[in-house]
Amino acid sequence: MDSSTNDTDDEETGAREVEVPLRLYKAVTVFSTMFAVAFVVGGFIVLDTATRQARLSLSEMDLPLAILGVAMIAAGATVYAFATRFRAEGMGKPKDDSDEPTNNG
Repeated sequence: MDSSTNDTDDEETGAREVEVPLRLYKAVTVFSTMFAVAFVVGGFIVLDTATRQARLSLSEMDLPLAILGVAMIAAGATVYAFATRFRAEGMGKPKDDSDEPTNNG
């Protein structure tokens, strides 16, 4: 890998992160995790209901309900993925961007 590719990766990583005050970071972390878990668990419950605990054949299951369940699972994953972009003002950079050697454990 040449140095220009490495610089581009560093710039893209920094552009994806949003630095916010600690209080906002805590709120984003708590509520996004709560919503993500609720959507994923709820999506599996809805999907389980649509397939009657995977006992129905494909033609017998409630397709709109199954699609809703899958959409809820995807929404939960999306909420969690976007929430990981935030970091507090005092937090360190990702390990790739730090000045520490990579052999520290």
